[in-house]
Amino acid sequence: MLRRLAAFCYRRRRLVVALWVVGVIGLTVASANIGDGFSEGFSVKGTESARAQELLAQTFPERAGDSGQLVVRAQGGVTDPAVQQLVEDKLASIEQVRDVTGTTSPYAPEGARQVSADGTVAYAQIQFDKRAGEVSDATAQRIIDLVDPGTNADGTQLEVGGRMFVVVGGPSGSSEAIGLLAAIIILLIAFGSVLAMGLPIFTAIVGLGGGFAIVALLSNIMVMPTFTTQLAAMIGLGVGIDYALFIVTRFRQGLHEGRDPEASVVLAIDTAGRAVLFAGATVVISLGGLFLMGVDFIRGLGAGAATTVLLMMLASVTFVPALLGFTGTNVDKWSVAWLHRKESTARESLWFRWSRVVQRRPWTAALAGLAVLLILAVPFLSLRLGFSDSGNNPTTDTTRRAYDLLTDGFGPGFNGPLVLAARTPGGAESLAALQTRLPTIPGIAQVSPVVPSADGSSAVIQVIPSTSPQSERTHELIDRLRGEVIPDAVRGTGATVEIGGITASGVDVSDALASRLPLFIGAVLAFSFILLLVVFRSVLVPLKAVVMNLLSIAAAYGVVVAVFQWGWFGGLLGIEGTGPIEPFLPMMLFAIVFGLSMDYEVFLLSRVREEYDRTGDNALAVADGLAATARVITAAAAIMVCVFASFVLGDVRLIKLFGLGLASAIFIDATLVRIVLVPATMELLGDRNWWFPRWLEWIPKVHVEAFPDLEEELRRLEAEQAAVAPG
Repeated sequence: MLRRLAAFCYRRRRLVVALWVVGVIGLTVASANIGDGFSEGFSVKGTESARAQELLAQTFPERAGDSGQLVVRAQGGVTDPAVQQLVEDKLASIEQVRDVTGTTSPYAPEGARQVSADGTVAYAQIQFDKRAGEVSDATAQRIIDLVDPGTNADGTQLEVGGRMFVVVGGPSGSSEAIGLLAAIIILLIAFGSVLAMGLPIFTAIVGLGGGFAIVALLSNIMVMPTFTTQLAAMIGLGVGIDYALFIVTRFRQGLHEGRDPEASVVLAIDTAGRAVLFAGATVVISLGGLFLMGVDFIRGLGAGAATTVLLMMLASVTFVPALLGFTGTNVDKWSVAWLHRKESTARESLWFRWSRVVQRRPWTAALAGLAVLLILAVPFLSLRLGFSDSGNNPTTDTTRRAYDLLTDGFGPGFNGPLVLAARTPGGAESLAALQTRLPTIPGIAQVSPVVPSADGSSAVIQVIPSTSPQSERTHELIDRLRGEVIPDAVRGTGATVEIGGITASGVDVSDALASRLPLFIGAVLAFSFILLLVVFRSVLVPLKAVVMNLLSIAAAYGVVVAVFQWGWFGGLLGIEGTGPIEPFLPMMLFAIVFGLSMDYEVFLLSRVREEYDRTGDNALAVADGLAATARVITAAAAIMVCVFASFVLGDVRLIKLFGLGLASAIFIDATLVRIVLVPATMELLGDRNWWFPRWLEWIPKVHVEAFPDLEEELRRLEAEQAAVAPG
C-alpha cells in the first residue's frame, strides 16, 4: 500500500501539491471566518470545588462566576476625589461589558475592606457570571482597553488582575522563527544542499498552517487552553521537520546507490516512511491516552497536539514524495561544497569508531551514563504539582502588576480568595461557630461576614489566606479547613460547607491529576513494552527501552524542577520567580517524549536487528547500526532540541516549561541513551538481546522497515522507467 501511495504521489505530484495548498488555504479561511473558542479554564467534575461552584450557580447566580479586580494605587491616597471619580467612571464602563454581573467599589460601604491600611492602594471587585476560563478573550481585552493599564500623568496607577485577563493568545512568531532558523542551519550541515534542506522546512510550514487552522476549529467544540496553538507549533515544527528529514535522507541514499528518482521515492516511503508512520502513530496513541484522564482541558491539549502530529505524518508520506518528484536528481543542487556529502554507512565513520570505544568498556560507559541520569533526576524527588499564579507572569503583564499591588497593599492571599459555599437548612445561624472559628486559624488573613441567599437555604463566606495562591502553605490551609476546621464547626448543625474558588479548584485539579499520573505512566510504559516486543521479537530489548525511557524522562523532569521550582538559572532564562510545576505538564511531557523517543528507538534498533539477522554478530550489528543511523538521529534530535528550546525565550511561563522539558528530554535521549547506554547495554547482554521464548511465537510479525520483496519491486519500477525513457 505504501509503495502504491508513493508511486501515485510521485507520478501525480502536481495534483498532490495542489490539493495540499488548496486544503491548507481552505482550512485557514474557514478558521478565520468561524473564529476560535480558546479558554483558560481548568476543573475536574466531582471535586469539592466543582460542587461548590454548582451550589453557587443554583443559589447565588451573581456569584457563580469568578471575579477579577481593578486595582488602583495613588501616592496621595485613593480617597482623593479625582482618583475616586476616575475609578468610578472606569467601573461604570466595565459594568456594561458582556459577562460582567456587577462591581463592588472600594468607595461603597460593602467595599470598605478593599482599601489598604495606608490608604494608597485599593481594589474593586469585577464579578463575572462565568468561570475565569469561560470568559472570552474579547471580553477580557475589552475591559483591559477600558482600564488602559499603567500609570497616568498624575501618578495614579490602574491595573487589572485575575486569571481571566491573562490572554496568552496564539503563537507570537518569534519563537517559531528562531526554531526554523536553527533547523535551517542544522539541515544545511546535514545535507550540504540548499534544495534538500528546504524540503523539510517547506513541509513543516505547510503542515503547521493546516494544523493551526484545525486546532482553532476544534477549540469551538472542545475545551482548549489558549496556549494550545503554541504547543502545537512546538511539536509540529519538531516532528514535521524530523519526519521529512528521515524520508529525504533515505531518498538521497537511493539516488547515491544508482536508483532512478521514482524508485528512490518508493524506497524512502517504504522504509523511512513506514518508520515515520509507526513513530507518529505512537505519539498520537500516547497523546490519545490523555482522553482517559477525565479533565476537559487535558483532552483539548491532547487533541490539539495529536491533530498536528497526524497532519505532519500525512504530509510526510504524501506531500514530501510529491516534492521529491519535482526535485528528482536535482535534490543535491545548490550544494555547499565544503558541507556536501553522500549518505554513507562506512565503517570508517566517527560513529562506528565511537561504538567500538563504548563496546571495549561497556561497564564504564553504562555506569557513567546511568550516574548522570540519576543525578539529573534527583530534583524530581521534590516535584510539587500546582498551578502557578500571576506572580510568575512577566512585569509587562498588567495582571502581574496588579498582583504585586495587591500583595503590597493587602498581602499575597488577596490574589486567590477562597469561597466557602454552604447549604444551610437551619438558616445562616448554623454557620455562627464557623464564622467565629475561622479568624483564629493560622494562615487566614481575613474573613468576610456570612452572606445568606434570598431563601436562606444557603450562604457564602469569603476567606482570604495569608499566603499566595501557589504557595504550599495555602494548599495545606485548604486541606486543614476541609479535614478538620469545617467539619468540627458545623457538626450537628445540618449545614454542609464546601470550599470553592479558583485557588481551591487549582488544588483539586492538581490532586486529581497527581493521583492519576502513576496509572497513566504505567499504561504508557506497558504499551511501549508490548509494541517493541512485537516489532523486535525480543523480551530484553523492550524491557531495557522501557527502563531507559523512564530514566531519561525522570532526568528531564529533574531539570524542569531545578529551574522552575528551585530557581536554578532562572534569571538566565527570563523566568520570573519560582513556583510549582503545572499538574498536567508531567503527563503531557511523558506522552510526547515517549512517542518521540520511540522514533529514535525504532530507527536505531531496526537497523541493528537487520544487521544482526544478516551477520549473527551482535557487537558488529550494534556498531553498524549506530554508524548507519547516528548522524540522522543526531541531526533530527538537534533540530527538535533547537525548536523546543527556542520557546524558552518567550514570555509565557507555561510555554517555557514545555520548551525546556521537551528540549531536555530529547537531548538526554539522543545523547546519553542512544549513543552511550544503548550500545553499552547491548554489548553487555550480547546475544541475549534477541532472546524470544517459543511460547510467544504466536505473536504476528510487524514490519517497521521494508518488506523483503522491496528490491524486487524497485527493479520492476526501474524497468518500467527504462522502457518508457526516450531513445
